[in-house]
Amino acid sequence: MRIIAGTARGRRIFSVSKNLPVKPISDRIKQSVFDILRPRLAGAMWLDLFAGTGNVSLEALSRGALRVVCVDREPACIKNIHRNLIHLGFEDRARVIKGDVLKPLDYLLSYSDNEGYDIIFMGPPYRDQNNKMLALSEPALKNVSSAKLLAPKGVIVLQTHKTEPFAVPEELEIFRVEKYGDTLVHFLRYKAA
Repeated sequence: MRIIAGTARGRRIFSVSKNLPVKPISDRIKQSVFDILRPRLAGAMWLDLFAGTGNVSLEALSRGALRVVCVDREPACIKNIHRNLIHLGFEDRARVIKGDVLKPLDYLLSYSDNEGYDIIFMGPPYRDQNNKMLALSEPALKNVSSAKLLAPKGVIVLQTHKTEPFAVPEELEIFRVEKYGDTLVHFLRYKAA
C-alpha cells in the first residue's frame, strides 16, 4: 500500500497481518473517491469508521484534511494505524480510537469540537472470517445518524458489496453511486430542507 497524492505522495504504508479479516481499499477505488472529494478535503474534519489499515485516513491527511479520527475494534489495526501515523509524521493531526461502530457513537462528536465531521468514510467488511456475508452498513449508518456526527454540509462515503441491501436513515439521501466491480461507493448527505 502507498499514499497516492499530497504531501506524502509515493510513501509506502504498513499493512496488517493477512490473518485478519481486513481488506484495504484498492488504489483504483481510493483514487476515484479522492478525485470526487477533492473540493471538500482542504481543512476537513475526517472520520474513518471500520478504519482497518487507516489507508484512507492517511491519504486524507496527505491531501490536506485538517484532522482525522480513526475507529476500529481490532487492536492490531489500532497499533498499525499508530505506526503509520508516526511513520508519515501525521500523529499530531490524528486520533485513533478502539471502538465498535455497531454500538452507540455519541462520544465521537466531541472529537470534532462538537461541530460534526465534514467527511465520514465507512468501509465495513463484506465478509467474516468464515466467508459469511455481513451486512454492517445499515446499523453503522443508523448509529452515525443517531449521534449526529455529520456536519450540516458534510458527506458520508459508504463502500459496500454490490449485493448488500441497506436502508438509509430518513434525514439522509444518496446523491451519487460509483461502481467498481463488486464494490459500490455511495455518497450521502442530509436531505435539503
